Amino acid sequence: MAAPTQLRRAAFRRSIGFALQRDTATDRTLKRTLGRFDLVAMGVGAIVGAGIFVTTGVAAATKAGPAIMLSFVLAGVICVLVALCYSELAAMTPISGSAYTYTRATLGESPAFLVGWNLLLEYAVAGAAVAIGWSGLFTAMLDSLFGVTLPPEITSGPADGGVINLPALLVTAAIIGVLIFDVKLTAAVVKTLVAVTITVLMVVIVIGAPHISTTNWTPFMPFGVNGIAAGAALAFFAYLGFDIVATSAEETRNPARDLPWGIIGSVVLATGLYVAVSAVLTGVAPYPTLNNAAPVATALAAIGAGWIGKVILVASVIALTKGLLMLCYGQTRLIFAMSRDGLLPRALCRTSHRGAPVRLSLLLGAGIAVVAALLPIGTVAELVNIGALFAFVVVALGVVILRRTDPDRSRPFRVPLMPLVPIAAIAGCIWLATTFESLTWVRFAVWSALGAAVYFGYGRRHSLAPTQEGAAA
Repeated sequence: MAAPTQLRRAAFRRSIGFALQRDTATDRTLKRTLGRFDLVAMGVGAIVGAGIFVTTGVAAATKAGPAIMLSFVLAGVICVLVALCYSELAAMTPISGSAYTYTRATLGESPAFLVGWNLLLEYAVAGAAVAIGWSGLFTAMLDSLFGVTLPPEITSGPADGGVINLPALLVTAAIIGVLIFDVKLTAAVVKTLVAVTITVLMVVIVIGAPHISTTNWTPFMPFGVNGIAAGAALAFFAYLGFDIVATSAEETRNPARDLPWGIIGSVVLATGLYVAVSAVLTGVAPYPTLNNAAPVATALAAIGAGWIGKVILVASVIALTKGLLMLCYGQTRLIFAMSRDGLLPRALCRTSHRGAPVRLSLLLGAGIAVVAALLPIGTVAELVNIGALFAFVVVALGVVILRRTDPDRSRPFRVPLMPLVPIAAIAGCIWLATTFESLTWVRFAVWSALGAAVYFGYGRRHSLAPTQEGAAA
C-alpha cells in the first residue's frame, strides 16, 4: 500500500499538456479552426440567452428597481475581473478543459477534479433546464403564431402530468447532430443565432429609447444598496457561460492572441446589452409592472408596440437554442479533457476524422435528453451558481500561485495590476456566494464529497499523470 505522503503527493501532482503532446498523432486531438470573431460570438451566445427578455424586468421589479442597471454593471465588473484571470491562463495553456485544466496546472490533480466535477453538474443541469425552457417557449410560439396547440402528454414529463417532453428531446438531438460535425459548423450556427438575437435586442432598444421617461427612474434605488447587490447576484447567473470560450482553446487557431479577446470581449459586449435593455425597460414602464413572464413585451405594448411580443417569443426560442448548443459544446470539451487525462474513462476522448468527440457527444446528448424529457429540474438548478463561483475562485487563485511558482514562464497575456485583480475577483465571487441559502451549500458539499469519492475510487488510480511525468523527464 502506498504511503500517506505518496498518496498526498499523487493527489496534488501538477501536470498539464503532456497528454496532448503524446496524443498529437492519435484520434484524441481537436482541430484548430476557430478565430477571434468565432470566440466572441460563442461567448455572447452563451451569456445572452432568453433570460435577457425576462431576467432584466423581473430583477428590476423585485430586487433593485431602475438601479438594476448598476446591478448588471457590478456583475459585469466581477466577471471581467475573473475573465482577465481566465485570459492569462488560457493564453498560456491552449488546451481544452477551461478551469479544470488551469487548476490542474496550478493547484494539482485532486482540486482540478473537484472543479471539473462541479462544472459538469453546472453544464448538465443548465443544459436540461434550457431544453425544458425551450420546449415551453416553442410550444407557446406554435400556439401564438400558428394556432397549433400540442397536447400536454408530449410537452411535459411524468412528474408534470405528461408522458414525455418530446420538444426537449428533439431539440437536444438536433444540437448533438450539429456537435458531431466539424466545430466550424457549430461556430457558424452560433454566429447566425447570435446575429438574430442581437438584431432583435437592437430593435427593442431603438423602439423603446425614444419613449424613456426619467420619471420612471425615480426613485432610482427603491431597494437601496442591498437591492443593487441582490440584483447583481441574480444577474451574475446570466454571465456564467463565458468560461465556455476557454473550453475552445484547443480548437482556436491563435489561442495566445484570440482567447483573451473572446473571453473579455464577450463579457463586455454582453454587459452593454443587458444594461441597455434594462435602461429601456425601466425607462418605458414603472418598474413594479415588470414582474411577469414577459416584461419586455409588457413594457413595449404600453407604448403601442404590442407586435414586438411575438418577435420576442421567436427570439427567445432562438436564444435558448444557441444557449443549449453552447452548454453541450462546453461540457463535451470539459469531459474530453478530463477523460484524456485518465480521470474519466479514456474511451470518451476519441475523436472522429473531423476532429469532433462523436462518442462523447452522443452519450452526453442522450443523458440530457432523458433528464429533460422525463424529469423536473427543481431546486438542483441552484447548484449551477455555486459550482461556477467555486471554479472562478480557484482560477483566480491559480493565477496568483503560478506567478509565484513559475514566474519566468511565457505569458502572452498578463493580468494587469497584480495581485489586485485576482484578489478582487476572488472577493467578488465569495461575496456573491454568501447570498445563497444554507441548503445550497449543503448540496454543494454533498456533490463535492461524491466527486471526491469518484476521484479516489477511479480517477487517481487511472490518471495518466505518472506516465506524463515520466515522459517529461
